[in-house]
Amino acid sequence: MGVCTPVALFFNKSASFASMKLYVIAGEPSGDLHGSNLLKALFEMHPDLQCRVWGGDKMQAAGGNLVKHYKDLAFMGFVEVIKNLRTILGNISFCKKDILEFQPDALVLIDYPGFNLRIAKWAKKQGIRVVYYISPQIWAWHRSRVYDIRRDVDKMLVILPFEQAFFKEYGMDVEYVGHPLLDALKNEPPHQENDRQTPVVALLPGSRQQEVQRILPEMLAVTKDFPDYKFVVGGMSSLTREYYHGFLKDYPNVELVTGATYALLGKSYAALVKSGTSTLETALLDVPQVVCYAGNPVSYQIAKRLIKVKYISLVNLIADRPLVRELIQHDLNRENLKSALQEILTDKYRQEILSGYAGLRHLLGDGGASRRAAQVILGFLNPVTNHK
Repeated sequence: MGVCTPVALFFNKSASFASMKLYVIAGEPSGDLHGSNLLKALFEMHPDLQCRVWGGDKMQAAGGNLVKHYKDLAFMGFVEVIKNLRTILGNISFCKKDILEFQPDALVLIDYPGFNLRIAKWAKKQGIRVVYYISPQIWAWHRSRVYDIRRDVDKMLVILPFEQAFFKEYGMDVEYVGHPLLDALKNEPPHQENDRQTPVVALLPGSRQQEVQRILPEMLAVTKDFPDYKFVVGGMSSLTREYYHGFLKDYPNVELVTGATYALLGKSYAALVKSGTSTLETALLDVPQVVCYAGNPVSYQIAKRLIKVKYISLVNLIADRPLVRELIQHDLNRENLKSALQEILTDKYRQEILSGYAGLRHLLGDGGASRRAAQVILGFLNPVTNHK
């Protein structure tokens, strides 16, 4: 039997005390969204819960005590991480100190693997229980990390149907809770494309500056080829309107809306979407799409040699077929975008995509993922209590 340090003794206490404390870390907009719905479910089941969080406005509004905003954590790609290494290491050091001062019953880590896996490794050594909600996509690349995750994570909650079998192969304690996007979208109004106006095409270039810099200019270039359509950029509230206007100054007919992506998609006839969670959001809102991605050339070449999946978009990965067209790196250009957009504006191809979207919903369950995740977390921390 190993020696139990004073820190470990504290963190291994029973979670049945009236005031349970969780430290929750999300580092991206999607993590903030799903983290907020998780917090709502947790507080509903355990009103005395204390949550200290890294995330965003949504997690704060849900009752979390916000420590760091994701807009201060948004570094992606190998080159970008190296350039900002000092800031990243400073954030990690601050996080460790803050966790020890807060003394939570457990950490709940939401996606954001570059940061969260480092924290999980450290936390395990401190005797802190670690729950991981929304698995790192290690099935896509760098699968060897599964052994570190098995060592450092006490409970894994996955949201894609094929992930449960993947982690079980390695003997991990894993549960499939369904995809939380179905919860996030359940209160959105029905899709009302066109609505007797000029058809809208949404442009969703991502949430980080480096993504927008590479992807938005390519999206904007194709707008002049479709004069009968209205193009609207779905901006993120974490980036200023002035930042977007720097790209839009030569496109006076292109509009900008910020912080209202779902409302925009709800009225869109089609969309050009940066690869990521937004592709699945677009699918679940029944908008035919073209998936776009362009990264730092060096980072892209490194990733290309490491990634082991057939598709880059969640839509195609879950469907296990090329349901939507993907334009990656050098293929993301005006000519290809024009051709791909023209395809999804035609009735036959649109119907094929919409039919495929219906299949996705079936694969992802019928909603309730946030509540199931909360039940699993509370049950894991206090197995003698039945949280209903």
